[in-house]
Amino acid sequence: MSEAKTELTMYQIADQFIALANQLSQQENDIGKVGTAMRFASARFNAFEASIKSADLAAEKDHALAWFSDEFKAMLKENLEDHIANPPVAAPQQEQKSDDSVQMFKGA
Repeated sequence: MSEAKTELTMYQIADQFIALANQLSQQENDIGKVGTAMRFASARFNAFEASIKSADLAAEKDHALAWFSDEFKAMLKENLEDHIANPPVAAPQQEQKSDDSVQMFKGA
């Protein structure tokens, strides 16, 4: 019997990144730093993806930037709406390290 190749779905791959981010958040005790690192990693990898897929990245840069930004915004909106409808259970607050590179999103 031959083994069928199982391809991971986008969601299964994303879950692996999220599991690593959760692990690093606990290790570093700094969710903001991990979130910033993930956004940077995503931007860096997406720029690489665009460079591989583009025949002329300089000419297509604005289109790529708009496309990736629109994709991220739609995904972020969907996940924010999910967290509004299903708030995560907060763990007891631990003292957070100060990180000036991350803004706290609290009502003005």
